[in-house]
Amino acid sequence: MATETDPTTTDPSTEVDPQTVDQETPDVAAPATVTITTGKLSARALIEEFEAAQLKSDLPEIYVGDTVKVGVRIREGNKERVQPYEGVVIAKRHGGLNQTITVRRIFQGIGVERVFMLHSPQVASVKVERRGKVRRAKLFYLRDRVGKATRVKQRFDR
Repeated sequence: MATETDPTTTDPSTEVDPQTVDQETPDVAAPATVTITTGKLSARALIEEFEAAQLKSDLPEIYVGDTVKVGVRIREGNKERVQPYEGVVIAKRHGGLNQTITVRRIFQGIGVERVFMLHSPQVASVKVERRGKVRRAKLFYLRDRVGKATRVKQRFDR
């Protein structure tokens, strides 16, 4: 049996309601928006948190016109190897987790372009071999050029 002096019991009239505490001090200005975290994240926050965890942090600054060497993971049976793909970046698209670059190279006299998602697990490494000096955001005009006309001037200030 509990008595009035027993510390294990609490009187409901002595408990303080947190909502009434704010009402007792009307002279203090309350913030306009109050965010209450209940341990659950919204769908947008959950997606942003997941994408932030998937981003690679060791990527170099890549600009259009740069000559890059992309290490691509290739699975052959149960073996995995990294094959380099070197070419000129002719386009950059999107941002964040969906960031892509389009790399063009000439292989056996034929122009080959590949689009790489930079934060993909298939991309093992990206190394900038040479900085290019260009005045366009997209270098699609290189598709129409042949031979030495496809060269991009080198940039030394980056």
